[in-house]
Amino acid sequence: MSQVSGTKRQAPASGRSPGVSPYAELQAKLEELEDYTHTALVQFPKLERHLLCADIRTSLAVVQRLTVVAWKRYHKKTTLQDLDVEIEVLRGWIRKSLRRGYINPHRYETWARHINDVGRMVGGGIKSMQQA
Repeated sequence: MSQVSGTKRQAPASGRSPGVSPYAELQAKLEELEDYTHTALVQFPKLERHLLCADIRTSLAVVQRLTVVAWKRYHKKTTLQDLDVEIEVLRGWIRKSLRRGYINPHRYETWARHINDVGRMVGGGIKSMQQA
């Protein structure tokens, strides 16, 4: 009988699980953000569902589209910068929602945390492009 080695496979130093691409992680975070956004937008006043909610949905759709474009392009730097700008626009819409009183501070914190996770990943991509 052969003895099985007792060594464990360690996760890479980047903190990601082995075999998961950065794009797949970003897509997963965007799906979480989209789910939370849908839940939050349902609770907006009826008047704002066709105004501010539409702007938020459009901004989120642009973020998702730019993510796919950045993944498919050979030169990703400018697309990642556009993606970073659109994330800031989305943050602005969420802050406006808080100022208008459509969301409470707790919902804002949670929503901002989801957006910050996506922003951190995009910022890391931009930083790695600048170093290359």
